[in-house]
Amino acid sequence: MVPTNPSARILIVDDTPENLAVLGDVLQPDYTVQATTSGERALAIAAGQPAPDLVLLDIMMPGMDGYTVLTRLRDNPLTRDIPVIFLTALDDTRDEEHGLALGAADYIAKPIRPALVLARVRTQLDVKRARDALRDHNAFLESEVARRMADNEHIQAVSIRALAHLAETRDPETGNHILRTQAYVAHLANALRTHPRFAQTLTPRYITLLTRSAPLHDIGKVGIPDHILLKPGKLDADEWRIMQTHAALGASAIEQAEADVSEALPFLSLAKEIARHHHERWDGTGYPDGLAGDAIPASARLMALADVFDALIHARVYKPALPVETARDIITAGRGSHFDPAVVDCFLTDFPAFVEIARRYRDAD
Repeated sequence: MVPTNPSARILIVDDTPENLAVLGDVLQPDYTVQATTSGERALAIAAGQPAPDLVLLDIMMPGMDGYTVLTRLRDNPLTRDIPVIFLTALDDTRDEEHGLALGAADYIAKPIRPALVLARVRTQLDVKRARDALRDHNAFLESEVARRMADNEHIQAVSIRALAHLAETRDPETGNHILRTQAYVAHLANALRTHPRFAQTLTPRYITLLTRSAPLHDIGKVGIPDHILLKPGKLDADEWRIMQTHAALGASAIEQAEADVSEALPFLSLAKEIARHHHERWDGTGYPDGLAGDAIPASARLMALADVFDALIHARVYKPALPVETARDIITAGRGSHFDPAVVDCFLTDFPAFVEIARRYRDAD
């Protein structure tokens, strides 16, 4: 009969050279055979390359018996999946049950019967080949899923950035504002992830989604008329009321996008709460909903500070840029009124990092 896998490697372990010779004569016409009389040597061969596809293992050996060898094989990640057929002259079913419980694939009783050996070997090699094929197929599927998820996340990131730049075209003086605020928020989130008030929220996955969603915080500005959005100088009361609507407009636009997809997307939910609530104030005097304290989503509390700091240190149509030290003092003064005290404390502790982010993403001259 033609062997199932003529390239298969079989390791025979038996302390009796005569038994090795008999089994070698039976198997060598069809398979590549290695043989040893030592359990220790068997372990070394099995862990080497190329590894055997199957081990025929004698139970009763001096020094290290077959049960110990099998246990060691199963304990080693390099050898745990190699099938083992026990060779034994023992006829007690309890010995067979013990070996199977340790992970043996099959038993062959001595004296050796060549036809039975070939049949048992062929069966175990077929099983191993099928298992290896399934493992490789599963590995391919996992790789493909990971690749497609990476593609989807890249598409999401590009789409978000494109939408953010669309809003930026209405307010051209903001320059790299979306890059800077994104980096500020990411830094704050990572620094606060072990803070008692933030630890439950700021998981690694949440921080990833938050960082991805942050550029959409001002998407609602596309709905603000140019004569208000680009007005040099201070807005009057009516103009200010219209300007304030950009928070709700942005949240509404993202909510409509959510309604167009078949399942909820967490990054859109975060983008929506950032857009709506990043102008709320810790003391409840912000807009659009007058939320206060921890009722303001954590994402919006981080963005509130990031947005104000960046606006202070860069020129706008209605004001010049302020020195970073002046901006720091203004934010410090807003601790507990405008901003979450813990977020301000984090900002002050890591202030040089925020200055470096501003430098790294500075607007082109």
